[in-house]
Amino acid sequence: MRLRNVKGSREAIADSIYTIKEPSRMKGRWKEYFNNTNPIHIEVGMGKGRFITDLALRNPDINYIGIEKYSSVLIRAIEKLETLNVSMEKSVQNLVFIRMNAEEICDVFEKNEVARIYLNFSDPWPKDRHAKRRLTSKEFMARYDQILVPDGQVEFKTDNRPLFDFSVESVKEAGWQLKAVTYDLHHDEELVQGNVMTEYEERFSAKGNPIHKLIAVR
Repeated sequence: MRLRNVKGSREAIADSIYTIKEPSRMKGRWKEYFNNTNPIHIEVGMGKGRFITDLALRNPDINYIGIEKYSSVLIRAIEKLETLNVSMEKSVQNLVFIRMNAEEICDVFEKNEVARIYLNFSDPWPKDRHAKRRLTSKEFMARYDQILVPDGQVEFKTDNRPLFDFSVESVKEAGWQLKAVTYDLHHDEELVQGNVMTEYEERFSAKGNPIHKLIAVR
C-alpha cells in the first residue's frame, strides 16, 4: 500500500525532541540516554504509535523505543505524544522514536541491550522472493538474536494467517522456541490478559478477524 506523503514531516521529525537523530551513536549507550538501568523494549514498525505509547504510560519502569521507517506515519506518533504531554502534568520520559529501516537494527543496539521486541501487524511482503524482508524471517530473527538479552523475547501479532503460518515455521527454522502461540488472541483467556491493542488490531478485530500471536524465545 502506497502511503500518502505528509508535507514537512521529515523536517518536523528532525526538529522533534522525541526522536533520535543519529541512532547509531547510541549503540551501547541507551541506558545512559534514559539515565537509568530499566529494561529496554522496542517496537519495530510501530505505525502511528498507539501501542508503544500506551505501554510507556502503563509501565514507567520500562524504557521504550519505537522504530518506524515512514515519515508520514511517524509524524502522527510524534503529534500524539506531544498532545499527550501537553495534557499531562508530567511528560512521558520513557519513550523515544527513531526513523530508520529495520535492517539497520544491529547498528543501533549492542549485544544484550534489548529485553523485548514487539512486532505488530507487520508488512506481509506476500511475494516469495521478498520473504527475507518479513520481520519474522530467519534473517531478522538472527538480527534480534544479536541484540536481545539471553532471556529476551519477541512478540508478534497479526491478522494475516499466511504471514503467521510463515512466522511460526520461520521461528523454528531460526533455532528459536515458541513460548506461546494462539490463533485467536482475544478468545485466549491467558494471553489476552494485559493485551494492549494497536490501531490495526482494534479495526480488524471489530470486523471479526481473529488476531494471531506468538511469543518466541531462544
